Amino acid sequence: MTGTTSVLGQRFVRGDGLAKVTGEARYTADLAFTGLLHAKFVYAGRPHARILSIDTSEAARMPGVHAVLTQADAPMVRYGMFVKDRTLFAHDVVRFEAEIVAAIAADTAEHAAAAAAAVRVEYEDLASVLDVEAALDPAAPLLHPQWEGYQTQDGVDRGSNDCGHMTSVKGDVTAGFAEAELQLTETYRTDMVHAVPIEPHAVVAQWQGEKVTIWSTSQVPFPARAGVAETLQIPQSDVRIVVPHLGGGFGGKCDFHFEAHVALLSKVTRRPVRLVFTRREEFVATDKVRHGARIELTTGLKQDGTITARQARLLLDSGAYCGDALFATEIGLMMIAGPYRIPNLHAEVHTLYTNRTPAGSVRAPGGPQTCWAVEQHTDELARLVGLDPLEFRRRNLVRAGDTGQTGQRFVSSSAHECLERAADLAGWPGTDLGPDEALGIAVGWWFSLSVPSGAYLKLNPDGTGTIITGAQENGSGSVMGLPLLAAEELGMRPESFSVLYQDTDSGPFDIGSAGSQTTFNNGRAVMEAAREVREKLLEVAADRLEIDRSDLELVNGSVRVKGAPSRSLSFAELAAGTQLIGSGSGTPPPLPEHNLSGCSGRLGYSAFAAPSFFCHIARVRVDRETGVVTVPRVVAVHEFGRVLNPIGAQGQVEGGVIQAVGMALLEGSQYDGGHQLNPGLLGYKLVTAPDAPTVTVQFLDDPVDQGGPHGAKAVGEPPVVGTPAAIGNAIAEATGRRVRALPMNAERVWMALHESDATPDAAEGRP
Repeated sequence: MTGTTSVLGQRFVRGDGLAKVTGEARYTADLAFTGLLHAKFVYAGRPHARILSIDTSEAARMPGVHAVLTQADAPMVRYGMFVKDRTLFAHDVVRFEAEIVAAIAADTAEHAAAAAAAVRVEYEDLASVLDVEAALDPAAPLLHPQWEGYQTQDGVDRGSNDCGHMTSVKGDVTAGFAEAELQLTETYRTDMVHAVPIEPHAVVAQWQGEKVTIWSTSQVPFPARAGVAETLQIPQSDVRIVVPHLGGGFGGKCDFHFEAHVALLSKVTRRPVRLVFTRREEFVATDKVRHGARIELTTGLKQDGTITARQARLLLDSGAYCGDALFATEIGLMMIAGPYRIPNLHAEVHTLYTNRTPAGSVRAPGGPQTCWAVEQHTDELARLVGLDPLEFRRRNLVRAGDTGQTGQRFVSSSAHECLERAADLAGWPGTDLGPDEALGIAVGWWFSLSVPSGAYLKLNPDGTGTIITGAQENGSGSVMGLPLLAAEELGMRPESFSVLYQDTDSGPFDIGSAGSQTTFNNGRAVMEAAREVREKLLEVAADRLEIDRSDLELVNGSVRVKGAPSRSLSFAELAAGTQLIGSGSGTPPPLPEHNLSGCSGRLGYSAFAAPSFFCHIARVRVDRETGVVTVPRVVAVHEFGRVLNPIGAQGQVEGGVIQAVGMALLEGSQYDGGHQLNPGLLGYKLVTAPDAPTVTVQFLDDPVDQGGPHGAKAVGEPPVVGTPAAIGNAIAEATGRRVRALPMNAERVWMALHESDATPDAAEGRP
């Protein structure tokens, strides 16, 4: 590095914080335009039915109404990330209760709502498929009778109601079970879970000539742009997506959503149109919830606790459409083995269509559900051989040199280090526990998403810098870390940089705020751009100071002669009359070497790039009379390679743990058939401040060569993965009864305490 003062590892407040806490920040729903119209959707209101007719004539005649659109008014295009299985509006059949049948644009929100109520749709109800086992039954109704004709991404392995089937095979599972002295089979279930960002979905669209600008609450503006272009059959260059400040996303705003619907309304009316979801719509209509799952695990082991084999089957509820669900499919499959040495493995996962809300990549897709099941199973294995859960993990966690389920060779033993550090911090197994209190432990691993990204960087005439990036900020603070990396390269302060982002017409392509990838990928692009600027600075300064560039250093926004600080030029002086601009593409590192022999349907997550490890230990208290569980404290030890911004990383871990407490104890969609019963914050409970535990966070450094900037790894998703499992194990330790359904709410805990384990519904925690 040319600079002499490092800013990495220091605590910096994020640059957008002041505008957000003072109310100056403007969000999509705040935007207003002259002649603005208001959009409203007409939803199916039933889980599965054939559309016999749609009559929009009365709605179109109502006061203030400017457009009423259906699929007849849109290009007949099927779209989808992995399987092109849906159209913009419902065509012939509706497959979940909030499928969009029509869209209204009117002068006021009240006019739009009245017109939506006046649209008449005649249906013929069809048999519904409402759970994954029923969907897998060969006799089940086909939710997509034309499924074989759908276009798919290369490698997708499908079946009748199965939009994605994958397997993972290692060794000889039959021989592994023959070697085992003990064997355990368990089944776990999880409910669908919503992302529930504070800001609901909102979209504003405005056409100017042949081009449309769309302001959206998207986490992924570039994929959203591609979706609008595909469904409206226009060039991507005619679509601009701008994301104002974003009020959270947690994956629920990934993928392409409602931008094209609003854009089409704007095109037809030639007026700007705005859509803002109600809280109920945010629950039923947003096609991006965490997959419900059924997880079946059978593990063989020796009496000394050595695992010899595992057979696993994971059934994911994808809802009515595939979307980006196959991310969760493959990640869940990779989580089936956990960070354990399992020499013989056969695991399969089915991603199944049902007549429920479409599921997708909510924060750490496929991770919390699978980790929750695997880690509770791990505690039961320890119990089976009479070992303390900590000791059992010591004997089976991977170390450097071990190989994972697809032959990936681990280069770190930090899984063990996380385990030991967390145990020390938590005082395992607990010496001050009261009645019905216990500690529970969970370990896990996660990946760093390795994808292309890009950035520009320029020095301004006043010596400040501007970073222009395609990266996206959903509240995580990830984009705010980019100035740290630029400052480190250029010998500047992070606050000397502004960031221009969230506009597809300004920055180069970036996949968006998904997969914890922004710092990992865009950070490398920013560093590359900064190094180009650094070289130009040195060249110009060497010429003006008449000295060899090797004798120069960059310090505090200036270039100076080493050993002679009085001989210097400020960046402002150097930038005057000179274009100091750099660009970077941030070439992503390759996946580790691995082997997919015997596997099928794999799509790219067949090895984990720059894997990180964690250990969470939760302290719980169980009220046996009510089944209510409280969590006073969670210890979270994470290895993120190298922590670049401690205050940001700590916030991610604390927020992830608290979000996961909600997933563990409260959050889950309840259904009556295909209808959600709790689509609102009164019935769908979240963790509030009085419920939040004390979170003790500690980081372990283990920089990796094939990682992100300075050996960093992904931070955003791992914190949400382990806590539900730790809480589940603590509940079992405190009560002697295990809850095998997520969330482990008061009703399910009470049932586990008072019902016989011989009853299947009690064993799986179902009412």
